Amino acid sequence: MLDPHTNRAEPVGNYPRIWIDADACPNQIKELIFNTSRKRQIPVTVVANQTIRAPDSEFISVLTVPDGADKADDCIVDQIKENDLVITGDIPLAARAIEKNCAAIGVRGELYDESSIGSRLATRNLMQHLRSGGMETKGPKPFGPRDLKAFANQLDRILTKLNQRKSE
Repeated sequence: MLDPHTNRAEPVGNYPRIWIDADACPNQIKELIFNTSRKRQIPVTVVANQTIRAPDSEFISVLTVPDGADKADDCIVDQIKENDLVITGDIPLAARAIEKNCAAIGVRGELYDESSIGSRLATRNLMQHLRSGGMETKGPKPFGPRDLKAFANQLDRILTKLNQRKSE
């Protein structure tokens, strides 16, 4: 069902809106979310600072934000509502989403929650400090089939949980 004010799909049933921090999101993850959106009729908003292609669907919208540090993150945080789901590899964005009572999943299937986000932020900040001091660190390993499977499993679990939470 389209919201007459925003011309975007509103949640059907008890599902939340899914927000994708799309600039660094692997295409396989986006495709999986698009398919899930169509099957379950869950609205998805893709946010990026570059043009992102998405299938033509009343449930999928794309927001292109100006280029700049944290512009996409700020856009997502400004618009998310309680129980929405944020897909991101950005630990600070995940922390901001959790502060607004949203769920957050990393692109490799990591569930970010109140019990884990503090240590993840501390590790991220330490690594950033070491890199800025000249220490060379390894980048992330290539995204593979195991990562996609882990993400798909986590997405299913969290959508089921969020649907149950909104039903209560």
